[in-house]
Amino acid sequence: MADEDESRRKRIKMSNGDSGSESLTAPVQGLVGATTDAGSPAPDAQAVKEAEVGITQFVSPDLPGFSGVVKKRYTDFLVNEILPSGEVLHLKDTELSTALKTAIAETATPVESASAPPQDTPVIAEEIEGKTGEAEDDKTEKPAAETADLVLADLATEDRELLDQLFGPETTPKLLNLYSRSITKASSRPGELGKVKSLVITDKDQRTSLHQAIRRIFKSNLDSTTDSDGTIVVSAASVQQRGGGKGKRKKQSGRDRGQGASQLPRGKLGWSELGGDYLHFTLYKENKDTMEVISFLSRQLKVAPKAFQFAGTKDRRGATAQRVSVFRIYPDRMPKLNASLRMAAIGDYEYQKQGLELGELNGNEFVITLRDCQFPEGVVENGNVSSPETIAKVTELVGKSLRDLRERGYFNYYGLQRFGTFATRTDTTGLKMLRGEFKEACESILHYSPIALAAAQDVSSGDQEAQRPQISTDDILRAKAIHIFQTTGNGRDALEVLPRKFTAESNIIRLLCQRKNDYFGALQSIPRNLRLMYVHAYQSLVWNFAAGERWRLYGDKVVEGDLVLVSEFKDETKATGQQAEVDADGEEIVLPDADDSAAVDDMFERARALTAEEAASGKYSIFDIVLPLPGFDILYPANKMTDFYKEFMGSEKGGKLDPFDMRRSWRDISLSGSYRKMLSRPGADYSFEVKPYRAEDEQFVKTDLERLKENASKSGDGSNDNNQPSAAPEALEQPEKIAVILKFQLGASQYATMALRELMKTGGAKEYKPDFAR
Repeated sequence: MADEDESRRKRIKMSNGDSGSESLTAPVQGLVGATTDAGSPAPDAQAVKEAEVGITQFVSPDLPGFSGVVKKRYTDFLVNEILPSGEVLHLKDTELSTALKTAIAETATPVESASAPPQDTPVIAEEIEGKTGEAEDDKTEKPAAETADLVLADLATEDRELLDQLFGPETTPKLLNLYSRSITKASSRPGELGKVKSLVITDKDQRTSLHQAIRRIFKSNLDSTTDSDGTIVVSAASVQQRGGGKGKRKKQSGRDRGQGASQLPRGKLGWSELGGDYLHFTLYKENKDTMEVISFLSRQLKVAPKAFQFAGTKDRRGATAQRVSVFRIYPDRMPKLNASLRMAAIGDYEYQKQGLELGELNGNEFVITLRDCQFPEGVVENGNVSSPETIAKVTELVGKSLRDLRERGYFNYYGLQRFGTFATRTDTTGLKMLRGEFKEACESILHYSPIALAAAQDVSSGDQEAQRPQISTDDILRAKAIHIFQTTGNGRDALEVLPRKFTAESNIIRLLCQRKNDYFGALQSIPRNLRLMYVHAYQSLVWNFAAGERWRLYGDKVVEGDLVLVSEFKDETKATGQQAEVDADGEEIVLPDADDSAAVDDMFERARALTAEEAASGKYSIFDIVLPLPGFDILYPANKMTDFYKEFMGSEKGGKLDPFDMRRSWRDISLSGSYRKMLSRPGADYSFEVKPYRAEDEQFVKTDLERLKENASKSGDGSNDNNQPSAAPEALEQPEKIAVILKFQLGASQYATMALRELMKTGGAKEYKPDFAR
């Protein structure tokens, strides 16, 4: 499904005959409903597009389908992550929990400034290694917070006993004196305050405990290191860390940390006491990309976007909830960001030892509202949408389709969005890159529709009466910018017109202006995750056609030579502690060294071919069968499917490539390959509702944020008004329609678009497109 959602001002007029929705699958003949969409796309138009990229088969083609409009409102498409624990994630609280506030207070109590005048603590020469004299008082020095006696008085009994145990009763007072000086002389350099040295400690665990105790007890105002002879050397922390800096810029200012900046845990121990180095929180967003919100948060917190980690991106046009982690961010300012977050919210904070990794979820729960549903003849009784007979028949039809979807599954096809939205598909560009045709690859990226250029010329000439197909302003400007570059060679003028969102096009134009005919360099200038999307699209095309052929040959039977996975998924990033890299479509990038197949074993699952006995044993089902995405380090099925890969990839449509020769000198496009389950199916926990309605803006399911605000309102005034707002008088005059609300769960990397395709058959889900001609 398309992720773009553009405002009215970004669309040019379209003819009155154009539809207000665009079918995601070809409309089926004979569908009837409460209303008739006179502007539906031509029959089978969508099926033709799908067939071009290999989307041809249905698991249960004989079941009747139905149609409906998807995402007419972004609240019609709710997506909530399923955590590894199996819990469905919901935003519950946007404020810091009491437990977290308590943990913060206990972990990092601010140093109180005493009202008493400064008192210098005497320095005993034999106790201190280094400078024994007192530094002159500085005008900016902090007043004495604690004398040695006060330090001792404030020290917990168990902490004093711990210091005596680790340092000995003779050295502990020296530490207290050093701590007092570090507070009194906050602007003095550590070297001016002296050091304290312990006895030799040979036990490593004991030294570790000592380092931790110093950092915790003295609130990170003292630092400790292990000397080469096994002694522990304790000195004052840096001036900035002790809060005595003279205008020097800190890595994280008090403004960035919030009002509790002085309480920020410093060093490993403080974060460990909170629960870990990573602050996890729930991100709820409406009609926004995941990275759009992450970029905003990174700017506000003044950290790089890569400091944030998440298990996967979520649909733009929808209301979604997902967990996000960020490294070492103090939480007191996070709730305040909600005031400036538009159509998004964060909450449910928790510290953990590890950040999130790509794919670290059990899947997603979808709640999808299908509006203006139409059904085969005979389902709607005499045009009466709300009659008990109609509701019963619709319930039976949808229920049977959902049960079949659960039992028999759906094809795990890559959807049309995988192959781009312009005249030249992304898989075509990827094929040219794999063939080493870099000039042609650049030209395919810079290809535009003549209709878009004509629309641009109409706009430039002021011809507002011209009737054109619905084209976004961004696409019109894209065509205009590329046309300027191709006809004049003026990259500056072209880039001034080209919208910033077209990263690949702008990078190619910019580099070709600098180095004419350097097409390889132009492709390399495209961000890596974006350029890899092109070659991954070619792999996806091959996989789609292979899935259809496998079904044509063997159906849902498990046969000799079929591939099954032999091990659990292994993510190399867990070993390195870094998040996996993904391409622009969210697919994980697997790029081992071209001559090192062993590296791949640690990055994705291996597969093996079934023997005839195993295939007939009943141990394996069609849901266990995987098909390879072509690459140099995968296994092809040991049956007729290997011949298909050779024939298809060697054909004109397949680009005349050899599936057994996928190595390339350009490492980025030297594809190692991977595996993908042929069929998927939703989880056992699914449900649906059938509801008649009249008002076009009627909302059937509450979002997490709406529930949160409703609960806050109830707790604030004690009201318990569950009444929905009454429909506007004009809504009562609208024809009655049927909505179907689906709720189901899919595993990670499974796509709701393909599940809807199987469920609704060729009736299809129609993506809502507003009619701007009216």
